[in-house]
Amino acid sequence: MSTERVAIYPGTFDPITNGHMDIITRAARHMCDRLIVSVAVNAGKGPLFSLEERTQMVQAEIDSLANGGVATKIEVRNFDSLLIHYAQEVGATMIVRGLRAISDFEYEFQMVGMNARLNKNIETVFLMSSERNQFISSRLVKEIASLGGDVSEFVSPRIVERLKERLV
Repeated sequence: MSTERVAIYPGTFDPITNGHMDIITRAARHMCDRLIVSVAVNAGKGPLFSLEERTQMVQAEIDSLANGGVATKIEVRNFDSLLIHYAQEVGATMIVRGLRAISDFEYEFQMVGMNARLNKNIETVFLMSSERNQFISSRLVKEIASLGGDVSEFVSPRIVERLKERLV
C-alpha cells in the first residue's frame, strides 16, 4: 500500500515569477505525488495584488504549463493560518522552499527549526533556484516594473500585463 506524497509550496506570489514556476515544476515533477501551491494572505508585506488576484495569477500560470502532465499534479489554494497547521490540514508531509542566496538560507533555517518543533512529521525540503533565476524576486520585479523597466525576462507575458494594468 503506497501513501500519496503531498507537498505544499507556500508563498505570497506577489507576483508569481519565473523563479517560482521553476521551483513549482521541479517539485511537482520530482518530489511529490501532489503539490499544493499555497498563496499566503501575508498582509504584513503590503501586497500589490489582492489574495484573490494572486491566487488567480498563480492558477493561470499553472494552467499554462505544458510539461508532460505535471500541471495535473498541482493544485492552487490560499491560506491564512500558521503554515504548519495548514500543512496538517491539507495532509502534507513536506514543505517545499526555494533558496536563492545565503540570506534566504538564514531565514529558512530558523523557520525549519520552529516548524520541526511544532510538528516533527512535516519535513521542509529546499530546492536551489536554477542559475537563471537566482536573482529574481517579486519585490525587485515590482520595483523595476513600477519604474517603467522591462520585467519580461522575469515573469510571464500574462504577469507583465497584470503589472502594467496595476502600476499605470
